[in-house]
Amino acid sequence: MKIYSIYDAEFAEYGRIVEGIDTKPFVDALNEHTPCPDGTDYVPCEKALQTLPCAGEVGKSLFGGLPVQFGWCNGHNTKLNCFEYHRSSEFNLGTTDFILLLAKEHEIKDGKIDSSVTKAFKVPAGVLIEVYSTSLHYAPCQASKNEGFRVMVALPEGTNVGVPESLTSGCKEDKLLRMTNKWLIAHKDAPESSDGAYTGITGENIDIAGII
Repeated sequence: MKIYSIYDAEFAEYGRIVEGIDTKPFVDALNEHTPCPDGTDYVPCEKALQTLPCAGEVGKSLFGGLPVQFGWCNGHNTKLNCFEYHRSSEFNLGTTDFILLLAKEHEIKDGKIDSSVTKAFKVPAGVLIEVYSTSLHYAPCQASKNEGFRVMVALPEGTNVGVPESLTSGCKEDKLLRMTNKWLIAHKDAPESSDGAYTGITGENIDIAGII
């Protein structure tokens, strides 16, 4: 698998680089107040980020005035495992380089998606990016064998904070709804699959451990 840069033309279909925002306060807060576990951990809303003096204005800029939650996904990971998407963009910022494994929502066919359509993109430390709502993504991957990642995750308030009640609309997509504003497809070999997540990724469970 080739690892592209977010500065390559290929990234334009999946997201964009956000310019003009001072990311240092967020990077410093991530480094000082959040852990880097051996596995991966996700916190939807982190007080150390949410209460930064700049957070309010940055949030307004990112989501046009909608209430925003600044959280994080940190740890060590090299596998695809799942794809998720939201009804909104997601903004990411890492304290070190990290890699995102991405695909496109329209590549889901009848509830299935082949992992071979996945593209990998390296995001440099300190660079804020927008991942479009139509881009499938999941936990970041580390960019080197010996170093994990700390990645800020900014989303509309209420995302990933609860489990929706049973849905009765008849919409076929409902089977993918895992948490609030979070639709998820798991690979059969992913831990999430054995935990009740909808299994729809076919092909190999991509692992980039051998190429970083």
